[in-house]
Amino acid sequence: MSGKTLPVQLDDILAAAVRIDGRVCRTPMVASVVLSERMGVPVHLKLEHHQATGSFKLRGATNAILSLTREERARGVVAASTGNHGRALAFAASAEGAVATICMSSLVPENKVAEIRRLGARVRIIGRSQDEAQEEVDRLVAEEGLAMVPPFDHPAVVAGQGTLGLEIVEQVPEIGTVLVPLSGGIGLDNRVTFAMCRDLLDDVVLLSEAEIAAGIAHAYSLEREVVEGAAAVGIGALLTGKVKSLGAIVALLSGRNIDMEQHRRVINGDAIHGKDAA
Repeated sequence: MSGKTLPVQLDDILAAAVRIDGRVCRTPMVASVVLSERMGVPVHLKLEHHQATGSFKLRGATNAILSLTREERARGVVAASTGNHGRALAFAASAEGAVATICMSSLVPENKVAEIRRLGARVRIIGRSQDEAQEEVDRLVAEEGLAMVPPFDHPAVVAGQGTLGLEIVEQVPEIGTVLVPLSGGIGLDNRVTFAMCRDLLDDVVLLSEAEIAAGIAHAYSLEREVVEGAAAVGIGALLTGKVKSLGAIVALLSGRNIDMEQHRRVINGDAIHGKDAA
């Protein structure tokens, strides 16, 4: 990671690893016998969904919280999120004695709202879209001095997530290919993540909903792991034959926070050809 123009450098990630040590799990790396036989090279699964909040997002949220000054933490943090980042920020802020405010639209299911509240956050329900929720975030930053910790496009958040890479290299030093989920976050005003993906990714593999669902089903039936759609894309890519590697492969299982009724439908094959897989 030597690109001179990259907004997050290796030193930032190394500092984040020291900062979050003891506050997040060093998650297990396990070999997949079935996938190794299928691929003809060792395949390992990085079980990041075993984090306390069920996803890798805890790393970035924790590093961001710890990167704030004491005065900033005392004023509180805020973000718009309906999912894993909201859970992670609520948990990380509470652990450091800070208050997180998570802004969501009225369309967010009550079970997600309740879980974020359970983790210690204040919840603001605003409007009927995440754009309206983000407007409330901007207001709270401007009028109440809260520190905004966005889900992805933030150097401290990215550095925290990057500690995953350090663990992967330590656990599988002979690694040839790492498969990581890639989704949103490439907007017109992106300052951090787009440049890093552009300069550091070797390739991008696209999967259909059915292929993602197959990854979820494989993780459950053969690896005994419950994962959400994003976490299953690495496995899904291997099952389709869209990925080849001459060396060891690591697939990152990034999160487990899938609705369990939806998960049941997927593993029973009811959603393979629908829109319920992701």
